[in-house]
Amino acid sequence: MPTEAEAETELAAVLRSKGLRMTAQRQLVLEAVRELGHATPEQIHERIRGQVEGVNITTVYRTLDLLEELQLVSHTHLSHGAPTYHLSGDRGHAHLVCHRCGRITEVEPAMFANAREEVADATGFVMDVGHVAVFGTCAECLEKHE
Repeated sequence: MPTEAEAETELAAVLRSKGLRMTAQRQLVLEAVRELGHATPEQIHERIRGQVEGVNITTVYRTLDLLEELQLVSHTHLSHGAPTYHLSGDRGHAHLVCHRCGRITEVEPAMFANAREEVADATGFVMDVGHVAVFGTCAECLEKHE
């Protein structure tokens, strides 16, 4: 994971290459995504509000859209609510989401290789397992409720 300085430099370089300028809002939103790991726009807004003028929830959504267009962040739907954003990386990852406690565990897409192959063989459909959320119950919650 890049350091704060590396992320800021990367953001500035990407923005310049697109003819855009670095703003405090863009920098703060990217930093919040990096620090929070997986966060909704509302969680990001809560983290950064008050740090710079003019950052409302609409600004956060627009900034996230831009950062996703620039391939610096990605989103996943981990519940029925707002999308959850995380830093983009060279590799995808699947999300295991616990229904009971809400814990999110990232796993390598390779864990779904057999399922991906079976679905492709049966239907011709190729799953994007680098952008998937699987819901269930984590080991800790299972232990608590046994």
